[in-house]
Amino acid sequence: MDVAAAGRTIFLDMSFDRYDFDAMVAWLKNRRAGQSFGYVVTPNVDHMVQIAKDPASLRPFYDDATIRLCDSRVLAKLARLRGIELPVVPGSDLVVALFDHVLVAGDRYCLIGGSPALAEALRRKYPDLTLIHHEPPMGLRRDAQARAEAVRAAADAQARFTLIAVGAPQQEMLAHEMASSGRMSGTALCIGASIDFIVGAQRRAPRMVQRANLEWAWRLASDPRRLARRYLVDGPKIFSLVLRWPKPNPDIDQRYT
Repeated sequence: MDVAAAGRTIFLDMSFDRYDFDAMVAWLKNRRAGQSFGYVVTPNVDHMVQIAKDPASLRPFYDDATIRLCDSRVLAKLARLRGIELPVVPGSDLVVALFDHVLVAGDRYCLIGGSPALAEALRRKYPDLTLIHHEPPMGLRRDAQARAEAVRAAADAQARFTLIAVGAPQQEMLAHEMASSGRMSGTALCIGASIDFIVGAQRRAPRMVQRANLEWAWRLASDPRRLARRYLVDGPKIFSLVLRWPKPNPDIDQRYT
């Protein structure tokens, strides 16, 4: 299934692709190392709140992505309250599927972000794959030189997939700059902390907690100092964004495809 065949749906002025999980895995399986570069973003509640605060700077990183997937069951439920159906494709589950069902022995993949110890844990877990790792410094959003070095490292890797794990919006910014560089090929995914879950550095919420739309509470309890502001101060702003959003008319708005 190509992008045009999947179609897109607008919510909070974000154009989401209507891939379900299986269709997205099939799309990844068809992606090769040498083909034209594309990148995947997975907006959630935190991303949408950040974009609303600084749309001029942040929205292009998402608008120019090849694929935009709803990563949040909470966001999908809020969309449903406005009469919009958004398929949910959790980014962490997608990365697991990438390793389990897409990458094959001999494939090269590049990890931008994470520590050397985390990269070594990945190498041990998937010894038949070739990992190229680049660890950029903190403060990437305001360090153009460091971003340029990360783009160069990813381009030189000539990998089938590039996994960008430096947090939002730095990872989406990097993916956008990779696309603009003209040097990249293959596919980049903005993956947040997904690798931590794969190697056991962090534990994901149980499925029953995920299905109850409470994964955010699980994560907050696991790291309250880092996540309290995101979930308790910034996150609730999504409700006012949803209430104020003027839903487009699909009969006249050409962004519905």
